[in-house]
Amino acid sequence: MAPRKKKETAKPAAKKINAYIAGAGLTVEQPITETVETNFMTYAMSIIVSRAIPEIDGFKPSHRKLLYTMYTMGLLNGGTIKSANIVGRTMQLNPHGDAAIYETMVRLSEGYQALLHPYVQSKGSFGKAYSRDMAYAASRYTEAKLAPIAAELFADIDKDTVDFVDNYDATMKEPTLFPVTFPSILVNANTGIAAGMASSICPFNLREVCETAIAYIRDNDINVADTLLAPDFPIGGQFLYDRAELEKIYETGRGSFRVRGVFSFDKAQNCVDITEIPPTTTCEAIIEKVIELAKLKKITEINDIRDETDLNGLKITIDLKRGADPEKLMKKIMRMTPLEDSFSCNFNILIAGSPRVMGVKEIISEWVAFREECVRRRVYFKLSKAKDRLHLLKGLEKILLDIDKAVKIVRETDEESQVVPNLMIGFGIDEIQAEYVAEIKLRHLNREYILKRTADIEALIKEITELEGILNSRPKLLNIIVKELSAVAEKYGMDRKTAIISAADEQDAAEDTETDSSPVTLFFTRDGYFKKITPQSLRMSGEQKLKEGDEITEEIESTNAEELLFFTNRQQVYKSRTSDFADSKASILGDFVASRLGFDEAENAVYMVATSDYSGYMVFVFDNGRIARVPLSSYQTKTNRKKLINAYCGKFALHTVFYVKEDTELLLKSTNGRMLIVNTASVPSKTTKDNGGIDVMTQKKGQHISEVTVYSKGSLEGDHRYRAKNLPAAGSKMPAGSAKQEEMQL
Repeated sequence: MAPRKKKETAKPAAKKINAYIAGAGLTVEQPITETVETNFMTYAMSIIVSRAIPEIDGFKPSHRKLLYTMYTMGLLNGGTIKSANIVGRTMQLNPHGDAAIYETMVRLSEGYQALLHPYVQSKGSFGKAYSRDMAYAASRYTEAKLAPIAAELFADIDKDTVDFVDNYDATMKEPTLFPVTFPSILVNANTGIAAGMASSICPFNLREVCETAIAYIRDNDINVADTLLAPDFPIGGQFLYDRAELEKIYETGRGSFRVRGVFSFDKAQNCVDITEIPPTTTCEAIIEKVIELAKLKKITEINDIRDETDLNGLKITIDLKRGADPEKLMKKIMRMTPLEDSFSCNFNILIAGSPRVMGVKEIISEWVAFREECVRRRVYFKLSKAKDRLHLLKGLEKILLDIDKAVKIVRETDEESQVVPNLMIGFGIDEIQAEYVAEIKLRHLNREYILKRTADIEALIKEITELEGILNSRPKLLNIIVKELSAVAEKYGMDRKTAIISAADEQDAAEDTETDSSPVTLFFTRDGYFKKITPQSLRMSGEQKLKEGDEITEEIESTNAEELLFFTNRQQVYKSRTSDFADSKASILGDFVASRLGFDEAENAVYMVATSDYSGYMVFVFDNGRIARVPLSSYQTKTNRKKLINAYCGKFALHTVFYVKEDTELLLKSTNGRMLIVNTASVPSKTTKDNGGIDVMTQKKGQHISEVTVYSKGSLEGDHRYRAKNLPAAGSKMPAGSAKQEEMQL
């Protein structure tokens, strides 16, 4: 008999949970300003205050955490240890990852050569600041320790000179600032990009910075430029000295200056060796730019260029062609490559947690105030210790009066806890003094020991008097800072690495006989494409390749030495040189001028002018019948400006642009069927580029100029009908039945 199946009981249906999260799925309108303030401002302030902008001690938090970790590891003395070990220990203060910490160490190292006075001594491959491709080795292969000058960062850091705060997990303490004994913020370069602001501080010579700080302490009305001669870079180079611009930077904390590389000519090898470059570029960037210029035939004097950097230092070698002038070549390379570059200054520093852009004198003033507080706290710390020591010794001095009594009190006291109270009663001393006496070893309870200790009382009283005098006298406090600055300058000062040359004597020379003036043919199309074709290539080429629907509007016989002006539909002119464009071919579209010259959005080129002397006139014909004539010389500038605004009048719709070497006749045709011949000489020439010109051909409402061409004499029968004695004029219609009219109607 089969077993009876167990009756299945129906499971109760699961309760439907109708729970929901309050507000889920709802869209709430919120002003964008409120969104930015609540979601982004906190992050932005964190970047500014805790990451990108340096403080008055010259360091960002990442630098400070690394250097302090190395200090606590005892790396100020002794030998180097593995960088990986340092990086790992630093993560106790800086939780941003080992890669970021190691990169910070690399930049602070002497091997990388980014700092004038490196704080980290390195061993192994740490890369080079002047090379993009010379990478640093992994942290497990390199070693490091603190450089001797780092001792000036931590001087008296254990004497309450600066505040300490908890690290990110509150397991350790770290300093908020370093009590630096010199203005390190000005000695080593520091750059950073935060949210909405940035900082770029160039380095200065340590000796000059210390002398300037000393001079400021003695006289606040100094001219900083008298002692702080110029920035000084670890790679060297030549500083182009412009006193007015330098004083502006010193005053405002903003501005720029030029730095160029250093080269020498090896006559035996017929080559140029570049051994120093600006701090803003790399060897690879210079070499790539020279190669590009050689391909464009803007530099034709070199056979080869190569990077010969080795253990002896930076070296770029340029092999010259026979007969090439090295001085002229290097002037050209300086002008056209990053071998001469600008350094932009933005002295943005955190002062009490707030970013401020300051001049050099203001920076030194803030540093002196900061250092003054450090020294004051150090003196107060020493004073407190001296007073505590004096207090103990005075208690010990009373024991000297009767040592036997002290021994008797201790021996006859039944309980240990009563020893200190009994000593206090027996000798009239306080608890701290009695505790000190009670802790003295039995072997020290002799007259000689006590006399030696109490002999320090007089010296302590003298020291306390001196320390109190320093705290009560600001001049004495400042004198300590001056002495420390002098000691740092004498111990660590070095000669300048960046030479100073006059900018006035090194002005860029204009293109001379070296300029390539070979003939070329220029083509410009309606859609804004440009081609430069050599005569040889033009003879061998076939039909010009154009974009669909495009056509050539200008074909000009020119040379590589001429300047180009591109007039746009936004009343602007973009200037360039023929030599700036590479040789083209008929089989390609050419360069799109708007992209090549960086036009504004929706801006197009409408006309091109090629000139070498800026002679002749620009003639602008507007739809309403007005004509303006502007000398081409009005577009000539002394500086090498690439863009001019208000190139012509924007009040009226432009119909046609003409460039004429000499005055000529124009044939204007209107939508009303009338024609007018006008000589451009009858239009007054005005140097104001955006002048509206004069009325030439009158137009009624709804009428406008339909066509403008250069008139060829004799192309119209009875052309005297279309000339007017006075302007403006309506023009004349073509006689009925004439062949020309029939042709036009057809």
